[in-house]
Amino acid sequence: MRSRHTLAAFALLAAFGLQPFSPSALSAGPLTQGDIASLRAQIRENFSVPETLLALDARTHRAFTPATGVRAEAVTYATQFGMRVPAILYLPDPLPKGKIPAFIVVNGHGGDKYAWYSYYCGITYARAGAAVLTYDPAGEGERSRNRKSGTREHDYLRGSDTITDADAGRKLLGLMLTDVMQAVSYAASRPEIDATRIAAGGYSMGSFVMSIAGAIEPRLHAVILTGGGNLDGPGGYWDKCDKPMCQGHPYQSLLFLGDRPAIIYALQADRGPTLIWNGRDDICNIKKTQEPFFDDLRARAAKLTSSEKQKNIFTYGFTPKPASHRPYFITKPPAIWLAKQLDFPNLTPGQVAALPEVHISEWASETGYPMDRGYTSEEREGGAMAVGDNVPAIARDQLSVFTAAEWETVKAGYTFDTWLKKIGATTNKDKPKCPKKS
Repeated sequence: MRSRHTLAAFALLAAFGLQPFSPSALSAGPLTQGDIASLRAQIRENFSVPETLLALDARTHRAFTPATGVRAEAVTYATQFGMRVPAILYLPDPLPKGKIPAFIVVNGHGGDKYAWYSYYCGITYARAGAAVLTYDPAGEGERSRNRKSGTREHDYLRGSDTITDADAGRKLLGLMLTDVMQAVSYAASRPEIDATRIAAGGYSMGSFVMSIAGAIEPRLHAVILTGGGNLDGPGGYWDKCDKPMCQGHPYQSLLFLGDRPAIIYALQADRGPTLIWNGRDDICNIKKTQEPFFDDLRARAAKLTSSEKQKNIFTYGFTPKPASHRPYFITKPPAIWLAKQLDFPNLTPGQVAALPEVHISEWASETGYPMDRGYTSEEREGGAMAVGDNVPAIARDQLSVFTAAEWETVKAGYTFDTWLKKIGATTNKDKPKCPKKS
């Protein structure tokens, strides 16, 4: 019998004149490896993610010491259409014996490698003995036309005479997914890193990106989703969100799956463990999607998951009220979980549990580290209690790959504007809103 989620998806697809993925194409009961391979291929094709990833052509531009016990490298590597991604790789100094794990930070709206949590994760988890890779998403930092943070350039994406808004949104998410997969490739290519111990954490928009990336990228060992992960049914929060280009249109495009959340999390379980962690008052509809919602989603995903992978079905948790939208992968409960999954060389899970905690708004005030003014309140990022301490201030220029003069000579290979031309899309000065559905 088809679930109410699948039936609702079919009804919405019919309203749009679209064809669903046929359930008869799937095996009865748990997904087979053939089903999983087929579903991953279809999702990648839906978002124009290349079947064969591009050669990295990785380059290290400089090295520096941002804090005691940490060495960093400013690097770039390839992504779609021959364009490149600017990133910072944090490494423990000295390196522990043997290969080390890696953690990839996938930012939320307006976030980039300069964001406080990207830098704080880099220092804290590098001291724990892991490599940390943080990069600029499309339209932010050194991928922004003005080389600034918090631009949210991709929200202004529009279609054109040759591409619809919905197709432009799908291609945008495809770029973000490719960026994640290229980050995995880069981490795996480093001689210091154990390619079987790579994890990624997505925050806010990054949680949406990582919910799908974690379903189609089997090289990831562990995934943390914060400020989201509560994927819902047709006409729900993620279909109707006020960020249509990077979330609404892409999520609607997956209606062909039927019960999108269950299939996505079954694919995640096949890959490895996933943790979803949110504040009780998170703005991403978490107030309406608490224990009963996640327990039901777990049960639906379990029906699609083989017995040997049941242990990987996502786990979830909450930080008590008034905690809202925050990058919880740098806070204690998820940090302990991550230590268990990655086996940090310098810190056991018990030692992580004993680490001091830092109130982020106080830390930012003391160090002068800039924060997005819309996120500094106590219930938002300002109230986050991050693990570790003694994370020093750092100048923005130190987290840039290029000097301002250098960037002017190479920016055509990095900016969101160049990518727009590649897909034949345009931008509008007004942010779009998700269309209301009946």
